[in-house]
Amino acid sequence: MSKKKRHWFWNVLIVLTLVACFFAFLAHYKNWHKIEEGELKILSGFYYQRIPLADIDSLEMVERLPELERSSGFSWLVAEKGVFSDSLTQNKVYFFVDDLAQQKIKLVHKDSLKLFVNLKDSLETQNFYDILQAQLDSNVNRTE
Repeated sequence: MSKKKRHWFWNVLIVLTLVACFFAFLAHYKNWHKIEEGELKILSGFYYQRIPLADIDSLEMVERLPELERSSGFSWLVAEKGVFSDSLTQNKVYFFVDDLAQQKIKLVHKDSLKLFVNLKDSLETQNFYDILQAQLDSNVNRTE
């Protein structure tokens, strides 16, 4: 009776690959955001943006995303994340969208850079928008 030889290297490689895929999923499955020290920080996997609140020019809620050309990123089911480029102006546009069916926050900073963001829950998105708007209003009042 012949004994099968088990190759420990391949078993370890499979386990490490599964662990890496799990952590990649955890990093991308939602948008992580926080406002601290006068900056908005948004993280989703490999995509990270730090935007000083003083640099934000406009903030609004929109229903649809514009048709843009993808530079890097991905779409999966209802999520859209990555860096896109506007074919007319060649400006970068960042998408941190967890649910395409819901409203998105459109944020313009430094006069032309755009960022679209929403969260899985529409109430969380609205709450995040209200917090950002309050931060912007308090910054405007301080400068006046």
